[in-house]
Amino acid sequence: MAFLRLLAIPLLFLLVALPLAAADDASDQDDSGPKSPFCNNTFQLVKVKNWVDGKEHESLVGLTARFGASLPTEAHDHLRLPAVFSNPMNCCSDSSSELSGSIALSTRGDCSFMAKAKVAQSGDAAALLVINDKEDIYKMVCSENDTIVNITIPVVMIPKSGGDTLNKSIADGKKVELLLYAPTRPVVDSAVVVLWMMAVGTVVCASLWSEYIACEQNDERYNELSPKASEAGATKDDSEKEVLDISAKGAVGFVITASTFLVLLYFFMSSWFVWVLIVLFCIGGVEGMHACIVTLILRGCKNSERKTMNLPLFGEVTVLSLGVLLFCLSFAIAWAITRKASFSWIGQDVLGISLMITVLQIARLPNIKVASVLLCCAFVYDIFWVFISPVIFKDSVMIAVARGDNSGGESIPMLLRVPRFFDPWGGYDMIGFGDILFPGLLISFAFRFDKTNKRGVTNGYFLWLAIGYGCGLLFTYLGLYLMNGHGQPALLYLVPCTLGVTVILGLMRGELGHLWEHGTSVPIPTLGRPGEA
Repeated sequence: MAFLRLLAIPLLFLLVALPLAAADDASDQDDSGPKSPFCNNTFQLVKVKNWVDGKEHESLVGLTARFGASLPTEAHDHLRLPAVFSNPMNCCSDSSSELSGSIALSTRGDCSFMAKAKVAQSGDAAALLVINDKEDIYKMVCSENDTIVNITIPVVMIPKSGGDTLNKSIADGKKVELLLYAPTRPVVDSAVVVLWMMAVGTVVCASLWSEYIACEQNDERYNELSPKASEAGATKDDSEKEVLDISAKGAVGFVITASTFLVLLYFFMSSWFVWVLIVLFCIGGVEGMHACIVTLILRGCKNSERKTMNLPLFGEVTVLSLGVLLFCLSFAIAWAITRKASFSWIGQDVLGISLMITVLQIARLPNIKVASVLLCCAFVYDIFWVFISPVIFKDSVMIAVARGDNSGGESIPMLLRVPRFFDPWGGYDMIGFGDILFPGLLISFAFRFDKTNKRGVTNGYFLWLAIGYGCGLLFTYLGLYLMNGHGQPALLYLVPCTLGVTVILGLMRGELGHLWEHGTSVPIPTLGRPGEA
């Protein structure tokens, strides 16, 4: 555990930098403009199925315009039509290409979206596909200079990469066919339920871990993968747990450092930077997974024989600890190699949950005073970097980093994710480690407070904070739904539902003062073992 103590502080900064941020599928730009009965459509995400010489390729994602005909929700309700580039390609004047009965393709620019749609419609095209000059999907609206008319064909925008792929196939003389439809997304996907259970389960498990699991090691004397304390003439006792007690100043510095790291990610995000995070995540995940597995095995086989062996650098270690370490290393390496596979979310979640359980055994809040400073700073941090940062940076820093902009296709692993199994659009529901660790620190404190003061389940604080955390997550996903998937700062909902519940219960029971100054009668070391100078 010595290595994990050294790793805990930098890892904590990395873990909290990305609270929950689910970005909208389309950019907020171009969302204004004059509206009329012919230019007041609701934007719809579109699946663009495509075939090249009869062979189906991966579907593209597009977005309908404010004007034009709506698309069916099922693929079988629409025709599979040939794709033809307009000539000129910007579709700003009558096309010399035959567009009749086909889906017209055009590049963005040189004239308004409405003007392009008029040209495609006058050429009897069945639909217009506008290729953006960037990877974002902009919302096509009417401009003030447009003569707004009734556009009776669907108008859809796709990102630059998709257009480049279609353009290459057509330029090579291949037959390209397209089918457009707009499947509806379910209001609630099973992934949200699974993610909610994982987050709440991690917080509850981490809080109860030392009481119902780790306490079994109190009478065990075995050396894990750390140097032997030969100078003291005794093997290290695992009941002496390394603890990081967070102070009020440390809490403020903690959030400032997390903000600094977030800005660095925003400006210097690249594939190699993400790879550094992946390596750190794997190291922390291996440490956490190793600690959890060894603890569980020892609890189930506490009377089993402890075989040891001597290793260079590590000294005397148990065979059990070494075997588990090799398994955890293999697990993390396998995840890193297959991290882009459809099943990689399982390995990422296992490593992440193990790491968070272990971190919550090391980092602790001594009282509600420190908890208030930490969670209030985190509350402001979350809101600022999601909602206020666009005023300064012209973009939501939190959402941009969570999307992985400029990361070369690599994604940041510091979050739990579950695939949307029943969503026709696929994708993942995610929650950042910070949205589990910040409230988890308070809930773990509540459990220790109840234990110290011999509180029951209902007259304590732990149960009510766990319920409050679960409700806060529900409010977070409700906010995502009501704001059409726009990024939400989860701590906006989680802090009132945890810290707020603690303060209200403390006031009602007349115990707020005790909670506020809990543990201050005895000096608490900043970092080290209880009772250590």
